[in-house]
Order: sequence, then structure tokens, then C-alpha cells
Amino acid sequence: MDFLKRVLSTVVGIVVFLVICFLFILLIGSLFNFNGENERVTSNSVLQLRLDFPIEDNSGEVRFKDFSFLDQHNDNGLYKLVNAIDYAATDDRIKGISIECSSIDAGVTQLKSLRDALQRFKKSGKFVTAYADFYRQKDYYLGSVADTVFINPTGILDFKGLASQLLYFKDFEDKSGVKMEVVRMGKYKSAVEPFLDNKISDANKEQMLSYLNSIWGSLRKAIGKSRHLSPERLDKIADSLLARTPERAKSVGLVDKISFYDQYKAELKQALGQDQNDKLNKIDLLDYTQSIGAQKAYAYNPDKIALIYAQGKIINGKGTVDKIGPEVLNRALRKARRDKSVKAIVLRVNSPGGSALASDLIWRQIEITKKEKPVIVSMGDLAASGGYYISSGADEIFAEPTTITGSIGVFGILPNVKGLADKIGINAQQVKTNPNAIHYSLFEDMTEDQHDYILESIKNTYHLFKSRVSAGRNIPMDKVQEIAQGRVWTGSQAVENGLVDQLGGLDDALDYAAQQADLSDYQIKEYPVFDVNLDKVLNKYGLTMTKEEIAEEAMGKKLYKLWSEIKAKTESRGVQVLFPYSTEIH
Repeated sequence: MDFLKRVLSTVVGIVVFLVICFLFILLIGSLFNFNGENERVTSNSVLQLRLDFPIEDNSGEVRFKDFSFLDQHNDNGLYKLVNAIDYAATDDRIKGISIECSSIDAGVTQLKSLRDALQRFKKSGKFVTAYADFYRQKDYYLGSVADTVFINPTGILDFKGLASQLLYFKDFEDKSGVKMEVVRMGKYKSAVEPFLDNKISDANKEQMLSYLNSIWGSLRKAIGKSRHLSPERLDKIADSLLARTPERAKSVGLVDKISFYDQYKAELKQALGQDQNDKLNKIDLLDYTQSIGAQKAYAYNPDKIALIYAQGKIINGKGTVDKIGPEVLNRALRKARRDKSVKAIVLRVNSPGGSALASDLIWRQIEITKKEKPVIVSMGDLAASGGYYISSGADEIFAEPTTITGSIGVFGILPNVKGLADKIGINAQQVKTNPNAIHYSLFEDMTEDQHDYILESIKNTYHLFKSRVSAGRNIPMDKVQEIAQGRVWTGSQAVENGLVDQLGGLDDALDYAAQQADLSDYQIKEYPVFDVNLDKVLNKYGLTMTKEEIAEEAMGKKLYKLWSEIKAKTESRGVQVLFPYSTEIH
């Protein structure tokens, strides 16, 4: 009898444990999918653009194996936001748009896509206004499209031109005894330059000034057209900081009205024909995107265009939302190729490059795919080095004027700590059966033979890279050699030298793909879908933290970002086709 009691109690315990686990998973699922009650769109409303979240080309569709109720379908990807703005132009409930952005976390090319959508919205006859306490240059670039630009009486408008800052580590290497062994091809391939010198090279300065001036020219042109100011006048405003106070900004024509936010809201109510005592009818862009559901490009249609995102550094292996791996990306290409409802493919590339091997694996899959269906590339903010490698074989390449591309060059980088080891008394000894059994030791200086072996690999990869470009873009090899050398180009410059076919955004690439497939109407089908584990769900709600998140919390976001960049450079292995430096522009 005691035995039966023990068995029964054990069974009951197991059942209770399983029920608790099930209820816990349901709770996590409800938390994961809970966004609060979505705002409903009411008549006579204003669409509010705060954009207080990082804007990515692909926000990532997340799928949980065996826990489908946890699946996440995000609506904050760039194209879905653009699609929502386009739909708002036809929505009788939306009377206007209020841009209320400060410190937008997005690239210039992404902002251009949003800005173009706002331009199209204005053609509907509806109003667009902008308000901010503080305008950074990116914020103002987007806000300047408005019919009326407002600023807080104690606010600031930052308008001073573009700059980029590089950190050099040669002295640090000499003092610490930790250095990077570098082999590179291409005089402009400056990703490794900070480890070789303490100042910028003339070649690197030349290319940086070239692409910064090209981007600045595009920004001036867009802002000048909206504000009826010449590029020369905008340069003078930037050079002399003539917009540094609200009053000065208004006097030079960059803003129209100086007011507090409550006064701005009163003007919006007036534009809507509301009584000042009424509540302002407004809906946030994200809520609106969720509210309208599958409209316009996402509405069902038997004919589809696959939109495949290649976002982040190119790595070997699977890949994630923020990193491109051939396993996931090639699977997406195969699925789109085999899907009979998919008539054409648009590959959206936003990548600084990375692994040469992974880049070539993706290039090969694109070659296979384009034999069956048109493959069109749309470049985002950055499609350089490996990002350009995987793009080069497409049937047609689109880039924005501000896209950073090219950087056709290769480098190899290996950490070396012999100097530090000598200082602290570490002596590495090797025992080997053959001369090259140890290919490289970070505790010993690189030998001449080792350097030659690596250089041979770099040369072979560089030649292969150039040959891929030559065949894909139909450019003679001697011409490719002229525009390669690791040189960085903007989209505008890339069209001139043949690396890009047309200037245009994602919409233009999709329209071109539809033409190639002879489609008058179609549905967008997005790839890839990413699998994640339950730990990431728990981490999202603070129940667990990764070591990286702990480090970021302790160091602060800016210091952690710098540390991450240095760590990423020291961890690079094998041949790299990677963009030369950080793309952060100030």
C-alpha cells in the first residue's frame, strides 16, 4: 500500500509540474505578444511619426519551434513603415502626418525611403508638419519635407555638415605588446589601417572626403528643394552655424514657426477643424501599421515577388536577423526559387561584408536562382565589400545616391601578443611533426613563409572577387582593377563607374522586378524567417541577461560599442571582404 501511495504521489507531482510548466509557457507567450491594446484609427486623425526605435530594413519574423503561439511578426521593418505611409495617403480617416522625431536611429538611405514616402503622401493633398525640441541633422533631413517646420523656443537645430572619426591603435600596440598582423590587397582597403599607423593615409582621406561630399550633396539637394534654398546657401548656413538657435534657424529659412508643444498641438487641432477643447485624434505609425494589417503590397495576390533581406555582417554558418549566414539566406533563395507563385526576387542588401567564403557561397546560390527567375538587388545604406560581392551577379542593381558600396578589396588579419608575452614572461614553445603543422601562433612573430602563404590566399580571393564583378557587371578586368583597390563609392558614383545600374529605392527595384516578370499587380512575400530559443524570450523580459548585455549595462552604450568594434576586429579569422571602417557619420 505504501508503495502505491508513493507511485500515486509521484504521478500527481509530475502532472502538477507539467501543468505549472504549461501555464508558465502560456504566460510568457502572452507577455511576448502583448503590446497593449492597439489604438483604433478614428476619423479625422493625424498619423504621428515618432520613430523612437531602431529602424532596420528587416525587423525579423521570429518563429519558435514547437511553440507557434510565441511566433512574432514584427511591423517595424522599413518597408512596412513605408507601405503604411503610402496607404495613409488613400485612407480617408487620416488627414495629415505629424513628424515628431529627435535622435532617429536610422541610416541616411533608410530616411530617404521614408522621406520619399512622405513626398508621395503630400501629393494626396493632405498636410505634413514637423516638430522637435532638438533636430539632429538626420532628424532635420526627414523633417524638412514638411509643409511647416516647428521648433521649441529653447530648442536646437544641428546643421553643420558631415564628419566621420577614426581611431588609430599603433601606439597602443607598441606600448601594450598586442598587435594585429595584417595582409591586404587594395590601397584603399583601410579596415586594417588603424593597426598599421597612427594617422589617416592620403588614400583613405581621399575616399572618405569623396563619399562624404557625395552624401552631403544629396542631403543638401533634398533639403534645398523642400526649403527653397540653394546648395550654396545651405553650405554657408552650415559653415557659419547660422541655424544654431531657433530664431536664427527661422531667419535663415530652415524652420517656419517657433512654438511649445502645446501650441503645436493647438495648430494640429486647427488643421483638423477640431475644437481646442477636444482631444487630438492621433495614431502612432507602428499602431497604424498593425491596425491596417495586410494592405497594398501585402494584400493577397496569387502572383508574388519575394523580398529577401540580407542584413548585417556576412558570417559562416546559419546567420541571424542581424548577421547574414549562407545557411539561412541560401535556404530563403531556394524556397523563393521553388515557389511557383513567386515570379521574381528582390534581394535587399544592407551589409559591410565579412567572410569571403560565405560571400561566395551566397553568390553561387544567386547565380543558380537567376537562371530560373529574375533576381534584382536593392542596396540600402551599405552594400560594400562582401555586401557588393553577393550583389554583383544580380540581373539589375539599384542603389540610392547615398548608398555606400564598392570597397572591392580583401584583407587578412591575425592577432599577435608576442610583445605582451615577452613583457610578462610567457615563452611559447612548439613541438611539431612537420614545418607547417602550426600554421600560425599568436605568441610568435609571423614568419616570412607564413606571410607569403596568407598573401597568396589574399591574392587569389582578390582576383576571384574582381572576376565575379567583371562577369556580373560586364566590365573588363582592367576597368575593374581601376575602380577596385578597396575604394568606397556612393550610389551616385557607382552608377557612373558601372558598379550599379540604376539609382532608386526598394520601390523602384520592386517595380522593375514586376516588369521583368510581366506583373501588373503582386503581393510581397518576405524572407527569411528566423528561429530562436526560449532563452531569448526570457531575456526580452529581463528574466535572464547575456554577458554582452551585462557588459553594455556596466560600460554604457557608447563605450560598449567601441569595445565591441575592437573585439570584432581582433576576432576576425580567415580572408575578409569587409567594409573598411565604422559607417557612423556625425
